[in-house]
Amino acid sequence: MEAERPVASHQLSLRDSETCQKYILAVKKANQEKREETGRSPRAYVLTFGCQQNEADSEKLAGLASEMGYEKAAHPDEADLIIVNTCAVREHAEQKALSIVGQYKHLKARNPELVIVMCGCMVTQAFRQNEIKHNYPYVDIVFGASSMFRFPQLLWEHMEKERRLIIPDEETYLVAEGLPVRRNSTYRAWVSIMYGCNNFCTYCIVPYVRGRERSRSKEDIISEVEELVKQGYKDITLLGQNVNSYGHDNQDGVDFADLLALIDNIEGDYTIHFMTSHPKDATEKLIDVIASGRHIAHHFHLPLQSGSDRILKAMNRHYDAQHYRKVLNYLRQRIPDVTVTSDIMVGFPGETEEDFCDTLAFLAEARFDMIFSFIYSPRKGTPAAEAADQIPPEVKSDRFSRLLQQQNEISLESNRRLVGSTLRVLCDGPSKNDPDVWSGRTDGNKIVFFDGSREDIGRFLTIRITRAEAFALYGEKESHG
Repeated sequence: MEAERPVASHQLSLRDSETCQKYILAVKKANQEKREETGRSPRAYVLTFGCQQNEADSEKLAGLASEMGYEKAAHPDEADLIIVNTCAVREHAEQKALSIVGQYKHLKARNPELVIVMCGCMVTQAFRQNEIKHNYPYVDIVFGASSMFRFPQLLWEHMEKERRLIIPDEETYLVAEGLPVRRNSTYRAWVSIMYGCNNFCTYCIVPYVRGRERSRSKEDIISEVEELVKQGYKDITLLGQNVNSYGHDNQDGVDFADLLALIDNIEGDYTIHFMTSHPKDATEKLIDVIASGRHIAHHFHLPLQSGSDRILKAMNRHYDAQHYRKVLNYLRQRIPDVTVTSDIMVGFPGETEEDFCDTLAFLAEARFDMIFSFIYSPRKGTPAAEAADQIPPEVKSDRFSRLLQQQNEISLESNRRLVGSTLRVLCDGPSKNDPDVWSGRTDGNKIVFFDGSREDIGRFLTIRITRAEAFALYGEKESHG
């Protein structure tokens, strides 16, 4: 059952901010003394699982570590502090995190002073905390996503008292402003505008591990974006578990559309993206703001999950296929060149072949540029995990394959329409698979491969598209954008 929205956000108090700063300085002093003894600065390694929100959180954890005197470690085997920021959305992510932490046991044996931290969504769950407590005794500190601002204090207490600290989730979820950030990029940035979720989709663990919706103040968000633009960041993504429900818990009446318009007024050469949206909160007002914006990308990620009304109701999604269709039609009417991407889940409990065919039919109609597709994974603690009518793995796998085959054909058709056109692309540098081929992304988040050079990294380029595949475009550089 959906919980009521809180009346107002809980902001981190000045007293707690001062406490955080006190422990940052205490750890920093201890690290300075250690550096004088050893002639070497301590190093921190941060490993992240999960979504963009987790990536943004890890940048704050890395920022805190930097403030405390830790340099960045390229590999865990050279680190004095290892931070594993976990995800709870799917079982696979949890098992992978536990497996990797299991490999750190030999690092701890080799260096008993190594501090291993596990934090984030997965360890918010009491049963996971208990598992780590008993099966991973070399993990020193455990805390959930809501306790990130306490990290310096927990690290200091562990260093001083030489004992493990496994911290239950905070009773009151806070919005902590002013935490230092060490960003992984000099031209792409994440900006969290809200935390938590009130939707309680029956398959999703997020409201239980991230808490209810808490929106940051518009002043803090605008100030952060202004500073990023001043520093030369070119691509700024606004983040929230349900980004377009921003402001529902604030008193100033500013909703997400209003916030987006305020940010768009900031002068500079940059593009604003946002994710993830919920169809029930995707208003015509929001679409109108995007259509009239100067810096807002013509890209909308709008998770459908299923084309079956029966399944959407069982998922507690609060919309039906017709409502989604109405939003999509208005979006394309107002922004003809918009790139639309979506999330699709197959194998939700009780999904029949007819339900799945409804999803295929909707895909054929919607013609998404790209989808992120998932096989349903039961999450302990969610209503769907307790459903009796779970779908056999072989059925889920078959439906997943059929879904991908159909969408790949649609994506290829969509990309082929761009052959011969010129697109603005933000260059990321050499491709991971071939250092001689460079890659970047369009405003619509499509991957483009081309011939580039070092000076192109972090710059907007004009690329003429010469070839298309289902998952990428290929082109030739014409000029800097």
